[in-house]
Amino acid sequence: MTGATPSVLADDYDVLLLDLDGVVYLGPAAVPGAVEALAEARRRGTRLAYVTNNASRTPNAIAEHLTSLGVPATAADVVTSAQAAARLVAERVPAGSPVLVLGGMGLRLAVRALGLRPVSTAGESPVAVVQGMTPGMSYGLLAEGALAIRRGALFVAANVDATMPTGRGELPGNGALVQAMRTATGADPLIAGKPRLPLHRETILRTGARRPLVIGDRLDTDVEGANNAAVDSLLVLTGVARPIDALCAPPRWRPTFIGADLAALLTPQPAVTSADGVWRGGGWEARWSDGALALTGLGDPIAGLRTACAATYAAVGDGRADEGAVKSALATLNLPV
Repeated sequence: MTGATPSVLADDYDVLLLDLDGVVYLGPAAVPGAVEALAEARRRGTRLAYVTNNASRTPNAIAEHLTSLGVPATAADVVTSAQAAARLVAERVPAGSPVLVLGGMGLRLAVRALGLRPVSTAGESPVAVVQGMTPGMSYGLLAEGALAIRRGALFVAANVDATMPTGRGELPGNGALVQAMRTATGADPLIAGKPRLPLHRETILRTGARRPLVIGDRLDTDVEGANNAAVDSLLVLTGVARPIDALCAPPRWRPTFIGADLAALLTPQPAVTSADGVWRGGGWEARWSDGALALTGLGDPIAGLRTACAATYAAVGDGRADEGAVKSALATLNLPV
């Protein structure tokens, strides 16, 4: 854990780049406390932008959903992997080219907005195939995409998330269907979404952010994407990632900050310090002894988790901790494993 600030966390950044699923909402409902935390961050003068790997919905639809939850937003506040994927295609093919869209309206409109012509069959000679998640994806449409890719069309994926969080639990994501296309065609796509850089680039182009903070619930997309872009990140534990995932993260998945939820944006993040092999922070002490993590103290369990992460990352270096070596210490925090 490298991040520390004596001030309110949100005040240190000009734009908060917020993931949506598992961070602001789960399915149709807001994550508890998210609306209030974002309202206070906005009141303090911090700009909010919503950055999602979900390519199925349009920015307008996402903004309307956010506004209905009590989080005022416009389409200009939303950046999607569909927009980043469409730009990847537009930078590589002539204007007006036919592009076979394997996805929903969000992807079709993003393709059209950049001067390309969305089509639905291989018979229309598409120069590119762009794939994004939509609940109505059919075998027939995937088959058209496979035919076009086999004939030489450029293959672009909006994202390769294996799963997506919903109010019912994790469901298959776009990555699961992209893998089917890889198997069928032998082609590897260009990837637009997190953790790759195209979506981050699209976000900076659209927001003008100079010192952004990436906020997400996944280590392998949100946090890795922030690390790839060399910007700070806040991992919240309201979606996919669990405390033990943070403890056992390899370097590319290690967040700058950890919070239980978006309320972490409104609190200071005190430093975790070390001396003589003991890491201290927020009333907690952590050390590695005989190949296992030991954690003692009282207070905020998230402060304890941050302290445990700092000790663990120092102990394993560029490696990753074994779950068995940290589970007993994690139980001390009374957090879900």
